[in-house]
Amino acid sequence: MSAEPLAPQARFTMPLPAFLRRHNLQLWIGLVILGVIVAILAIGPLFVTADPNRQDLLNAFGPSSLAHPLGTDQLGRDILSRFLNGGRIDLMVAVIAVIVPFIVGTILGSLAGYFGRWVDVVIMRLADIVSAFPFYVLVIVLVFVMGNGMASIFVAISLVSWVAYARIVRGEVLVLREEEFISACRTSGLSTPRILTRHVIPNTVSQGIIYGMSDIVLNIGVVVTLSFFGMGIVPPTADWGQMMNDGQQYMGTGHYGLILWPGFAVVLVSLALALIGDGLTNILKPKK
Repeated sequence: MSAEPLAPQARFTMPLPAFLRRHNLQLWIGLVILGVIVAILAIGPLFVTADPNRQDLLNAFGPSSLAHPLGTDQLGRDILSRFLNGGRIDLMVAVIAVIVPFIVGTILGSLAGYFGRWVDVVIMRLADIVSAFPFYVLVIVLVFVMGNGMASIFVAISLVSWVAYARIVRGEVLVLREEEFISACRTSGLSTPRILTRHVIPNTVSQGIIYGMSDIVLNIGVVVTLSFFGMGIVPPTADWGQMMNDGQQYMGTGHYGLILWPGFAVVLVSLALALIGDGLTNILKPKK
């Protein structure tokens, strides 16, 4: 009795839409999530007109209503209004605190990688000194010295965050400067500034952008953490960290909304940026 070979079973696969097959699914999901959040924070105040800092002690911990869709906090302030305004402030500080370190780190990393020798030694030793201290500890110390507020947080993060960008760009430039097209630029008589600005730096920007996505997540964590411990945005200005600090004091009494909404927003924004970063990595990574 001969045994007939079994025919391979066909697998059922659900076809993805054409635009998802052509493009990166993670990137699209991240962009959609982040776009929805940014849109809500941007246009929300047009519909939610309550003053985020106006106190109404007689209406403390008020329930949800047409006037206060998410209720009120321990001082009678509108939770939804504070959530929207606090989110705009936190995201603004986090994004701005990426731009300056990105520019400074890209320039210094390019100089260190391209020129090498003493230029590389000086810049990298300075980077080693900064990175010798834990990131959060150094930021907290700088904010403590300069005082609370958005400006202090922005300056503190900028003074520390440039190191990562400089090291990433330096590594890219060390490889690029040995490429044939860079040698051809030198041979053709192009000036060093022109080579750096036209050929070297543009070819390193993609890696900095990818890291920038995760850096924004880190900055949001810094801003929220500092505000949670009373070292960030100065009250009564709305802030997600300050809202969570206020909320954790009243969790035992069942008022979870104070900490639930900002906490969920931080997680969602972080997830969206992580997906965008992964998507950009798949698109911009060098093809071997």
